[in-house]
Amino acid sequence: MKKIKLLKSAGQGQIEEVEDVITELCRRGARKMLATALEAEVEAYLEQHGKVRDEKGRRQVVRNGYLPERTIQTGLGEIEIRQPRIEDGRRTPNGERMRFSSKILPPYLRKTRQMEELIPWLYLKGISSGDFTEALCALVGPNARGLSANTVTRLKNVWAQEWQGWNRRSLANKEYVYFWVDGVYFNVRLEEDRSCILVVIGATKDGKKELVAVQDGYRESEQSWKELLLDLKIRGLKNGPKLAIGDGALGFWKALPQVYGKCRVQRCWLHKTVNVLNYLPKGAQANAKAKLHDIWMAESKSGAEKAFDHFLKTYSAKYPKATECLAKDREALLAFYDFPAEHWKHIRTTNPVESAFATVRLRTYKTKGCGTRIATLTMVFKLVQSAEKRWRRLDSHFLLMDVYNEVKFEDGLKMAA
Repeated sequence: MKKIKLLKSAGQGQIEEVEDVITELCRRGARKMLATALEAEVEAYLEQHGKVRDEKGRRQVVRNGYLPERTIQTGLGEIEIRQPRIEDGRRTPNGERMRFSSKILPPYLRKTRQMEELIPWLYLKGISSGDFTEALCALVGPNARGLSANTVTRLKNVWAQEWQGWNRRSLANKEYVYFWVDGVYFNVRLEEDRSCILVVIGATKDGKKELVAVQDGYRESEQSWKELLLDLKIRGLKNGPKLAIGDGALGFWKALPQVYGKCRVQRCWLHKTVNVLNYLPKGAQANAKAKLHDIWMAESKSGAEKAFDHFLKTYSAKYPKATECLAKDREALLAFYDFPAEHWKHIRTTNPVESAFATVRLRTYKTKGCGTRIATLTMVFKLVQSAEKRWRRLDSHFLLMDVYNEVKFEDGLKMAA
């Protein structure tokens, strides 16, 4: 029984060694429940096949004691379990002997899913390989076996296979209303150019945000984005989204009409604000930022147009590059007014991509780079996939069906039919 030392007042200040009774009771309960479940699984299997007999009338499927005791790593610590053994004398049409394999406790299982997920969580959240042993011991105890840093290497190979399978999945039944797109750069060892990872996040008709695509490309070129979009279409995504949101530096905008010609575009206001302010002296940036804020926070498109014109008149004489940077994307910057007002905070920026990649950039910083191209893709895929579990639905998601059906909205309000 596992023991821990606790300080307890004992009259003369003695230190008593107190058993961790609660943990042991939980462990015993888990062991008992697992044993009961295994027995029930075996009984069901025997009941299903128990009447099968050979030519001499002997039962082909019978119970035969227990397999050798196994130790399973769990969040409660190690649990020892004896698994029932079944002798199956049946043969397949090819003459191979049939074997019973428990779905509850497969032969290869040595750690619960909770423990299997602990390792990638540590790695992807920034724990270096050299600190793995110490981190694992602190979390699951010094007697944990099979949880060395070398496990990461094996898991990375598994993650790569998962990404490859995911990247070939069918999209025939998928329909997206919005796309958020971006290209993110990483330092990749042994390669001349920085790796650009092209990412697409989509909003489904029921309001859920999903990771749609993670692929590498040459910079953020039109050709790379075109290949990605064509791949989505080939895999079944025949109809594109109604609106795509991204920054202005992407070759995506040239590629999009070649594949999904009916999709409208919305330029990210956060990126545009940064780009415009870069053309202004620091002393003028605070006032300029406030005036830009007045544009995309206006309650109506007409109000935004007036604020837009006011900004151009204020800064065009002294800072023409700043106003040119803003004016050239006027239509794309104000597209969100033709969509539900409840969705504006979701579609005015590429925040869904930016927030997801905050963790990715942290991991890159911790490891001083991502390794190879495949390692980079794999890490981005697993991190964003992990973040996806915490993404919440879009506000007023019931309006997405109207957007998908091309119901008209004006200044964020649904127009009467």
